[in-house]
Amino acid sequence: MPVPLPRPPALLKGLVAIVLAVAFAAQAVAALLPHVPLLLAATAVSLATEGALFRWQRGVLSLFAKSHADITVRHVLRDLLLVVALLRLGEQDRETVYAPLVAGLLAFYVLHCAIQAVSVLVRRTRTLPVVTRNIDASALRLSPAPSVLLRRPGHRLLVFGLPATAGLLAAAPGDRPVYAAAGIALSLTLALTGLGALSLRLLPGRRPAGEQEVLEWFDGWLAAYRPTVGLYFSGGASSAYQANMWLEPLAKLDGRPVIVLRERFMVQKIAATDIPIVCLPKVSTLMRLEHSTLQVLIHPSNSGKTSQVLRIPTIKHAFVNHGESDKLSSCNPYAKAYDEVWVAGPAARERYALAEVGVEDKDVVETGRPQLDGVTPYAGPPAGAWTTVLYAPTWEGWDGNPGNTSIVEAGENLVRALLADPGVRLLYKPHPLTGSVDPRAGAADLRIRELIRAANRERAGARPPAGAELTDRTAELDRLTTSVFRTGADTVERMLVQSAPEPGRAEAVARATAAWEEAYWAALPEGEHQVITDARPALYPCFNVSDLLISDVSSVISDFLASGKPYAVANTSGLPEDAFRTAFPTVAAATVLTPDAAGVPDLLETVRHPEKDGLAEARAALKLRLLGPAEPSSQERFDEAVRALCTEARDHRVRVAERLAAELPGQRTGTAVPTAPR
Repeated sequence: MPVPLPRPPALLKGLVAIVLAVAFAAQAVAALLPHVPLLLAATAVSLATEGALFRWQRGVLSLFAKSHADITVRHVLRDLLLVVALLRLGEQDRETVYAPLVAGLLAFYVLHCAIQAVSVLVRRTRTLPVVTRNIDASALRLSPAPSVLLRRPGHRLLVFGLPATAGLLAAAPGDRPVYAAAGIALSLTLALTGLGALSLRLLPGRRPAGEQEVLEWFDGWLAAYRPTVGLYFSGGASSAYQANMWLEPLAKLDGRPVIVLRERFMVQKIAATDIPIVCLPKVSTLMRLEHSTLQVLIHPSNSGKTSQVLRIPTIKHAFVNHGESDKLSSCNPYAKAYDEVWVAGPAARERYALAEVGVEDKDVVETGRPQLDGVTPYAGPPAGAWTTVLYAPTWEGWDGNPGNTSIVEAGENLVRALLADPGVRLLYKPHPLTGSVDPRAGAADLRIRELIRAANRERAGARPPAGAELTDRTAELDRLTTSVFRTGADTVERMLVQSAPEPGRAEAVARATAAWEEAYWAALPEGEHQVITDARPALYPCFNVSDLLISDVSSVISDFLASGKPYAVANTSGLPEDAFRTAFPTVAAATVLTPDAAGVPDLLETVRHPEKDGLAEARAALKLRLLGPAEPSSQERFDEAVRALCTEARDHRVRVAERLAAELPGQRTGTAVPTAPR
């Protein structure tokens, strides 16, 4: 088996590290000889490489830090070698001349350490126990973040220390210590100015509110806003889509919604919304929700921190998931920890019963999938010259099951078969996590993209520039959905910028998104295949322009059934087709494709000629089974489920209050759970 070559980024990192090491070695040799031209060249290369590291190769910085050769060590070594070189030049009493300069240089490094210590204190004062968005937090004395130079030691040392290093370097050729003195003096001035600027941030009137003041403010906001239903989410940066898909259904609910997060970075990962967002990193802060009017939390995913919020007895919890499929992850035993499990249709109810994971049937509520109300229904065979096929494979998963994704064993065959049909326009939308576990999946994904690029070169030649309409729509949508922050803004500054949404912003985003999607599809060259990996267009707009879906056993199938259009599933599980259909009920109305993609031509024929499609009735029946009835709408059923669980939460609070009053009469004054709004 051939040994894989290092990736270009790894080679570049190694090259940069070697250049910096050679530069320091050359500087040491030049200082000991001494050799002024070599000293100048080596120091210049060393400084230039440092600048390149901070601008383009941050990963190498962590590598040096792990080797105990961080920026401070490197900067001190660079200046030390320059001092050694100056002391070895000439015959006069060098120590007497350069001793004050060395003292000044040491003073600069002492100031550098002092700035770092003060910056840590400032950062602590700006690490609030609650992070918010879409909430007026002006009472917390929020302010812009200090300059990046004052907060990051690497940037600060490079900039503030550069005059001293340059002065020492300039002093070497002509043995002129005045240059070194001037450079060190400038560095000292910069350091003193920075220390003063940071110290002012610690004054009582210049720092944000303290922890207790913030918590009291948060309690006051909860009492004033009186939230009724919320979305709870915790996860990694790439999982934000799981929460974002529930924003619109949540916003349409009756009541006062709120989004509860646990990770500070996630505040900016939540898409544009008018809903108030609160991030409560600490468990002790999270527990303050117990005495609020919040009645129901919906959970799109399970996480390690979910168990913490489930401890709050005054809130009812519903697991809504971020998609339903036949995979075991769609009936996780963790679901029994919730008060209710909300599913799309009868199939999921049956799935939980068969899985025997402890979820009782009485706790399963069928709500449909509110996100799918915007998926357009089947309107007949392709009307134009092109049959648009969406290939949306899922990722490889954690368990190593070859049936999880088709991309490894069947992906290239499927794409080749589709590209071989001159009437097909292919939309390829891989899962964002493709290749994150199995490198073979990532490699197959890259090969598929190259196949598509090659097909486009043969079909249409060079891609024309985007039209003015799409450019304008993109700019408008970016303006509405992207918060512009100053470089180096921290969470406090972002809270200040995002203190309140523009009135009607959510509706404006919805209109702008629809206009962008229309302009996007119209701007594409006719018949050009697409690799879609950006956040826009999302999956459901791809459903609406597609005539056929090819995917794997995943929630994509269940969602696509809302359209009623034909779909196919690649069988890479190793099971015979009959066993495959039995094992995965969502495949019941699908065309099953083998890894060699031999059935693709016949599949396309049934799409173009509906009279040959023998699965239309099966799709309609499966849609009803998976997603539930069309009337009432999913949003209405979702709203009704929220109201019912809120009622149960209120009744539970009343019963608990009555029981406590009966058990300990007169001793519960002031401790009763607040009455929740109806």
